[in-house]
Amino acid sequence: MAQITRSQNHELSYLRAGYPSLAAWIARDPDHEAFVFRRFDRLAARNLLHLQSRLITVELEIDQLDEEARLNSDYEARQSSRRWETLVRRAEEGKELEKKRLAKGEELEARIREYHDALLRQAQVVELHEPNERVLSTIREYVRGSTGKVSDEELLPLIGGRAESMLEEDIDLAALRKLPHQDLLSRLLQDHWVFQKRVATDPYDRTRIYKGQHVAWTVAAISTTFSAVLLIGTIAGLYAVQNDKAKLGMVAGFTLLFALGIALMTNARRSEIFAATAAYAAVLVVFISGDLSGSAKSQCIVPLENGIFKMTACPGND
Repeated sequence: MAQITRSQNHELSYLRAGYPSLAAWIARDPDHEAFVFRRFDRLAARNLLHLQSRLITVELEIDQLDEEARLNSDYEARQSSRRWETLVRRAEEGKELEKKRLAKGEELEARIREYHDALLRQAQVVELHEPNERVLSTIREYVRGSTGKVSDEELLPLIGGRAESMLEEDIDLAALRKLPHQDLLSRLLQDHWVFQKRVATDPYDRTRIYKGQHVAWTVAAISTTFSAVLLIGTIAGLYAVQNDKAKLGMVAGFTLLFALGIALMTNARRSEIFAATAAYAAVLVVFISGDLSGSAKSQCIVPLENGIFKMTACPGND
């Protein structure tokens, strides 16, 4: 009998029980990011090709039967292509051609339903996104047993056999959890989040868990603070500077910083970034063009169409 080492005995216990352990580990993720499985794109394409070929054959057979009925010398046989009742009646009377046509129609119904169901399911599957590198590397390390060692002995993979390489092809993997489009700041915090905890009892499992909602709250707080500081700080800076050229340079610099902040901290599209930046720049331009001391007439900003603003004297000024 082969000798089983202490490490192997521990790996074969309930802590490293193969599929049960992997299933429990996947389910433990509060954000469900660990639900990563193969799509089998090659086999799915092969299946669709087979179903398609079967339908091509059925299509040819139906066309041949229709042509045979069209050229038939029997008037009733030709009428069966125009009247459903005639087709059914002649089939019930035992007419071989009509029986074949009805049988082929039933086969078509089953084949095309199977083909369309497969098409729709595959259309949903191809919409699944690939897992991000952080999640995929974590799963691979756990399955391989390389997240940590309690001894110098070589660890056995959690899953053996042919399924041992199930996570090797990145392009064939799909994440069931569709994560929202994340900005650069969110991805940065997720990759370096410090408030993590380890809940596993498996000494070979060094993965740590955190809730994605905590990252979202942090990003929201940072973005809100950044926006407020950028607006208030800019106004205060422009108020303190008297040189016109310096003010124009500050407006350009703060506008660029505002646009970069939106691009890095939000999921805004390009058009939304342009619109927000234009509005921010318009506020700064109105601020530096007005007379804060009150020696001149007060200026008001009037919104026009397509995000354009116009300065004019405020109502009530003579």
